[in-house]
Amino acid sequence: MAKTNEKKAKSAINEVVTREYTVNLHKRLHGIGFKKRAPRAIKELKKFAVQQMGTPDVRIDTRLNKQLWSKGIRNVPFRVRVRLSRRRNDDEDSANKLFTLVTYIPVANFKGLQTENVDGSQE
Repeated sequence: MAKTNEKKAKSAINEVVTREYTVNLHKRLHGIGFKKRAPRAIKELKKFAVQQMGTPDVRIDTRLNKQLWSKGIRNVPFRVRVRLSRRRNDDEDSANKLFTLVTYIPVANFKGLQTENVDGSQE
């Protein structure tokens, strides 16, 4: 029997937060035809952002797009380090109060990197 005086926790999805992730695109693009790999990588990154941040409105930074397409449509990088920041939507007539901005983080290698919470002051 559950206690009746327990308060419900406030949903964390409504908070503004920023995290850094390493996304393994190689496993997400396995078996995809050559001419669809880079476009699918963009779709998979958006899907990953929706899954992690819980906002249906996801925006990809132009530098990240250029990085994914840098080796052509066929040879997408195996991994990419991204910063997902959930932000307030300034557009009043938008259906969503929050959106997620996905930006590229250049790294030398991916060894030992884990998901990190980023302070709002570091952005």
